[in-house]
Amino acid sequence: MTQIAPLGRRAAVEFVGTSALVAVVVGSGIQATKLAQDIGVQLLANSLATVFGLGVLILLLGPVSGAHFNPAVTLAAWWNGRRDGEGPTAREVAAYLPAQILGAIGGAVLADAMFAEPLVRWSAHARWAPHLWLGEVVATAGLILLIFGLARAGRAHFAPVAVASYIGAAYWFTSSTSFANPAVTIGRAFTDTFAGIAPASVLPFIAAQLVGLVVGVTLVTGLFGRPTASAAEDVVVPHGEHHPTAVPGR
Repeated sequence: MTQIAPLGRRAAVEFVGTSALVAVVVGSGIQATKLAQDIGVQLLANSLATVFGLGVLILLLGPVSGAHFNPAVTLAAWWNGRRDGEGPTAREVAAYLPAQILGAIGGAVLADAMFAEPLVRWSAHARWAPHLWLGEVVATAGLILLIFGLARAGRAHFAPVAVASYIGAAYWFTSSTSFANPAVTIGRAFTDTFAGIAPASVLPFIAAQLVGLVVGVTLVTGLFGRPTASAAEDVVVPHGEHHPTAVPGR
């Protein structure tokens, strides 16, 4: 039986992992705008860096905390495991969520520091439109379906590659470029760079992500059924340790 790390260490891993993820997203966005003027090339560079960075973070930190790096994933894991005790407890959720949010803010500040940008400057990039909110619903629902669907299908070992690949694809097929992560959304408000989001746009994005969370959890149950005792959701992903549901999100 795998040893579970102390909660404090797992929360620290969630902080560091989410911070590193946001540093990758924001930092690669800044670098892209310095090296290219074409918005398509900038988005390509940003998405590729995120795919590689996310995959590495899931592989490295998944065995410790489950590598959620995403409040939506943590809440989905708690909801799916609340009856059989296979998911995180309310105490673990209460430790993970603040760690993820603070880590995301720290990652944005770190990226700004690396590129000599103002450490904290609210983003002026307004992302306020119903079609963008719909994109966030789709992106988040798809992420939740993928993570927990793989677990139900007994293919959780594919999660690092599958989740990173999905996020890379969702950069391009969703109108919002797939934030799909409330913590990352908050963190990206702290940087007025390529990957930023205006503070006024944050709450609608998070609301859409929570709707996507509900849709994703519903799809998992509808398509894969409820987990049996012998097939409990034991996912090793980003966004985990060998802990009930190890998963991620950008």
